[in-house]
Amino acid sequence: MEQTTIQLSPVNIAERKKIELKSGATVKVYLKIEEKGKTRLQVFEGLVLAVKHGKESGATFTVRKVASGVGVEKVFPFYSPSIDKIEIVKEAETRRSKLYFIRDKVARDIKRKMRHTKTGVTIPVQEDEVVADAVETSAETQ
Repeated sequence: MEQTTIQLSPVNIAERKKIELKSGATVKVYLKIEEKGKTRLQVFEGLVLAVKHGKESGATFTVRKVASGVGVEKVFPFYSPSIDKIEIVKEAETRRSKLYFIRDKVARDIKRKMRHTKTGVTIPVQEDEVVADAVETSAETQ
Protein backbone atom coordinates (compact mmCIF):
# COMPACT_ATOMS: atom_id res chain seq x y z
CA MET A 1 0.00 0.00 0.00
CA GLU A 2 1.45 3.33 -1.02
CA GLN A 3 1.40 6.27 1.32
CA THR A 4 0.32 9.59 -0.06
CA THR A 5 1.22 12.83 1.62
CA ILE A 6 -1.18 15.71 1.49
CA GLN A 7 0.20 19.19 1.89
CA LEU A 8 -2.45 21.35 3.54
CA SER A 9 -0.42 24.53 3.70
CA PRO A 10 1.97 26.10 1.18
CA VAL A 11 4.27 27.03 4.10
CA ASN A 12 7.47 25.07 4.67
CA ILE A 13 6.86 24.22 8.32
CA ALA A 14 10.30 22.69 8.94
CA GLU A 15 11.96 25.89 7.72
CA ARG A 16 9.76 28.10 9.91
CA LYS A 17 10.53 25.99 12.99
CA LYS A 18 14.23 26.86 12.59
CA ILE A 19 13.55 30.58 13.12
CA GLU A 20 14.56 31.56 16.66
CA LEU A 21 12.12 34.39 17.32
CA LYS A 22 12.25 35.91 20.81
CA SER A 23 10.59 38.91 22.38
CA GLY A 24 12.79 41.99 22.22
CA ALA A 25 14.05 41.25 18.72
CA THR A 26 13.62 43.75 15.91
CA VAL A 27 12.19 41.98 12.87
CA LYS A 28 11.07 42.65 9.32
CA VAL A 29 7.97 40.71 8.31
CA TYR A 30 7.41 40.48 4.55
CA LEU A 31 3.68 40.09 3.82
CA LYS A 32 2.19 38.98 0.51
CA ILE A 33 -0.66 41.31 -0.44
CA GLU A 34 -2.93 40.78 -3.44
CA GLU A 35 -4.27 43.87 -5.16
CA LYS A 36 -6.01 43.87 -8.55
CA GLY A 37 -4.81 40.38 -9.37
CA LYS A 38 -1.17 41.17 -8.59
CA THR A 39 0.80 40.19 -5.53
CA ARG A 40 3.31 42.48 -3.88
CA LEU A 41 5.40 42.37 -0.72
CA GLN A 42 4.77 44.78 2.13
CA VAL A 43 7.36 45.10 4.89
CA PHE A 44 6.33 45.58 8.52
CA GLU A 45 9.38 46.29 10.69
CA GLY A 46 9.13 46.55 14.45
CA LEU A 47 9.82 45.17 17.90
CA VAL A 48 8.55 41.72 18.90
CA LEU A 49 6.47 42.18 22.05
CA ALA A 50 5.34 38.59 22.54
CA VAL A 51 5.67 35.10 21.12
CA LYS A 52 2.76 32.86 22.08
CA HIS A 53 2.28 29.09 21.87
CA GLY A 54 5.88 28.28 20.99
CA LYS A 55 6.29 26.30 17.77
CA GLU A 56 2.85 24.63 17.62
CA SER A 57 0.47 25.11 14.72
CA GLY A 58 -1.41 28.00 16.35
CA ALA A 59 1.71 29.97 17.30
CA THR A 60 1.55 33.77 16.99
CA PHE A 61 3.87 36.71 17.52
CA THR A 62 3.09 40.38 18.12
CA VAL A 63 5.12 43.12 16.43
CA ARG A 64 4.92 46.82 17.35
CA LYS A 65 6.18 49.83 15.43
CA VAL A 66 5.60 53.57 15.71
CA ALA A 67 4.36 55.16 12.47
CA SER A 68 3.84 58.94 12.37
CA GLY A 69 3.79 59.12 16.15
CA VAL A 70 1.11 56.44 16.47
CA GLY A 71 1.92 52.97 17.79
CA VAL A 72 0.80 50.15 15.50
CA GLU A 73 0.69 46.52 16.65
CA LYS A 74 0.03 43.49 14.50
CA VAL A 75 -0.44 39.89 15.56
CA PHE A 76 0.91 37.45 12.98
CA PRO A 77 0.26 33.71 12.86
CA PHE A 78 3.69 32.08 12.73
CA TYR A 79 2.77 29.60 9.97
CA SER A 80 0.62 31.96 7.90
CA PRO A 81 0.94 31.48 4.12
CA SER A 82 0.60 35.26 3.66
CA ILE A 83 4.01 35.75 5.34
CA ASP A 84 6.73 35.46 2.72
CA LYS A 85 9.68 35.64 5.10
CA ILE A 86 10.70 36.83 8.55
CA GLU A 87 14.05 38.63 8.82
CA ILE A 88 15.63 39.22 12.23
CA VAL A 89 17.37 42.62 12.16
CA LYS A 90 18.55 42.86 15.79
CA GLU A 91 18.34 40.62 18.80
CA ALA A 92 18.15 41.90 22.35
CA GLU A 93 18.40 40.32 25.77
CA THR A 94 15.29 40.92 27.84
CA ARG A 95 14.26 39.90 31.32
CA ARG A 96 10.61 39.42 30.39
CA SER A 97 8.94 37.15 27.86
CA LYS A 98 6.04 39.53 27.21
CA LEU A 99 7.01 43.18 26.71
CA TYR A 100 3.57 44.78 27.00
CA PHE A 101 4.95 47.48 29.33
CA ILE A 102 6.72 49.01 26.31
CA ARG A 103 3.38 50.40 25.11
CA ASP A 104 3.63 53.07 27.81
CA LYS A 105 7.34 53.86 27.38
CA VAL A 106 9.09 56.56 25.36
CA ALA A 107 11.62 55.48 22.70
CA ARG A 108 14.53 56.60 24.87
CA ASP A 109 13.39 54.39 27.75
CA ILE A 110 12.89 51.42 25.43
CA LYS A 111 16.51 51.60 24.26
CA ARG A 112 17.64 51.52 27.87
CA LYS A 113 15.53 48.45 28.63
CA MET A 114 16.89 46.48 25.67
CA ARG A 115 20.42 45.18 25.80
CA HIS A 116 21.29 44.64 22.16
CA THR A 117 23.67 41.78 21.56
CA LYS A 118 26.60 42.52 19.31
CA THR A 119 26.30 40.79 15.97
CA GLY A 120 29.61 41.87 14.44
CA VAL A 121 32.45 43.29 16.47
CA THR A 122 34.96 45.46 14.64
CA ILE A 123 38.27 46.23 16.26
CA PRO A 124 39.65 49.67 15.40
CA VAL A 125 43.23 49.65 14.14
CA GLN A 126 45.55 52.39 15.30
CA GLU A 127 47.35 54.31 12.59
CA ASP A 128 50.82 53.52 14.04
CA GLU A 129 50.29 49.79 13.56
CA VAL A 130 49.22 50.21 9.93
CA VAL A 131 52.21 52.42 9.07
CA ALA A 132 54.66 50.05 10.81
CA ASP A 133 53.23 47.03 8.94
CA ALA A 134 53.42 48.88 5.61
CA VAL A 135 57.07 49.83 6.20
CA GLU A 136 57.99 46.24 7.10
CA THR A 137 56.26 44.77 4.05
CA SER A 138 57.85 47.30 1.68
CA ALA A 139 61.31 46.61 3.16
CA GLU A 140 60.83 42.84 2.72
CA THR A 141 59.79 43.16 -0.94
CA GLN A 142 62.91 45.19 -1.92
